[in-house]
Amino acid sequence: MPSDLLTLSSARLLRLAVGSILLLAGIGLLINQGLTWLSLEPRLLRALEGGALCALGTALGAVPVLVIRGMPVAVSDALLGFGAGIMLAATAFSLIVPGLGAARDLGFSAWGAGALVSAGILVGAVGLFVVDTLVSSGPQLSEPATTPSIPSNIWLFVIAIIAHNIPEGMAVGVSAGGALAHADSLAMGIALQDVPEGLVIALVLAAAGMSRLSAFLIGAASGLVEPVFAVLCAWLVEIAAVLLPAGLALAAGAMLLVVTHEIIPESRRNGHDKVASFGLLIGFCLMMVMDTALA
Repeated sequence: MPSDLLTLSSARLLRLAVGSILLLAGIGLLINQGLTWLSLEPRLLRALEGGALCALGTALGAVPVLVIRGMPVAVSDALLGFGAGIMLAATAFSLIVPGLGAARDLGFSAWGAGALVSAGILVGAVGLFVVDTLVSSGPQLSEPATTPSIPSNIWLFVIAIIAHNIPEGMAVGVSAGGALAHADSLAMGIALQDVPEGLVIALVLAAAGMSRLSAFLIGAASGLVEPVFAVLCAWLVEIAAVLLPAGLALAAGAMLLVVTHEIIPESRRNGHDKVASFGLLIGFCLMMVMDTALA
């Protein structure tokens, strides 16, 4: 009898997971149709579409938590490395190189363009580092009354991941606002990177004692900041052309800090260095090909 109950429960969870995927696909189609009805300026609309794609990637990544209880550590580390590779390639080919080109188009010399983009990278990294430090060392986070079993450091982890989604939304928005040719491939690459990110958030919450459905909902919702900041940054770029190279550099600096300070060390923390490194190489090459093929 217990085995029958287990089989019934597994079947129910599988139906819930499949239903969630279909629901997300339907929501994505509805959003895509709804965006065509909005009277937004084309670049703002492109930024909103790219940010929505990234948010959908995060939500899709959280779906497996409805079915699986955990994931082999080596697989998790490989996925983290894969995401790091995608973000590194996106930073190089979709942010820094176009930022240098945009600075040259504004009349900067080669040295001036390099200095402007370098300064933007440093400012973006330092800014995110300060925010991360304030979040980590701030007052103790009160735990929600409905989930008293979730430690405060788990909620800090979730908040940190959500904060790290902000530069990804910035990157999508700045690229779309600047009408860059590779804006669509950048959004697609970040959406791919967001899939394992959504899964990691959901699995961490589920492992800490939260119900699978709640862990899925929070993991899916963690990417909603991306379309918000995508539209905001696209609007800011539109009102001042000089913000384009600076905005690309700021987003690049923030993403570089996330990759080097958080994702790569976490992917190697459990001793699966080689698996994480190969995952990084595959992600880097995939994003590089997408940038050159879809640009």
